[in-house]
Amino acid sequence: MSKTLYVGNLPWSTTEEELTSVFSNSAEVVGVRIITDRETGRSKGFGFVEVQDDSLEKAIDEMNGYTLEGRTLVVNEARPRTPRE
Repeated sequence: MSKTLYVGNLPWSTTEEELTSVFSNSAEVVGVRIITDRETGRSKGFGFVEVQDDSLEKAIDEMNGYTLEGRTLVVNEARPRTPRE
């Protein structure tokens, strides 16, 4: 099984490959998704990293507060998406 982490305060230039590389030191990464603006294609500054269940806590502990390109990452377990009205 896997769990999803929310990763906030990403530098605009961060790629999914870079994010995978950074998180792979702390957890077994299953997938990465950086959220982009539909119209401009520019990063919105946050994304999601899917990791194996057994490495969730370690990834949060090691990566929350991690500095990437001068920005301090905010990492926590992703909450389920709420339906829009």
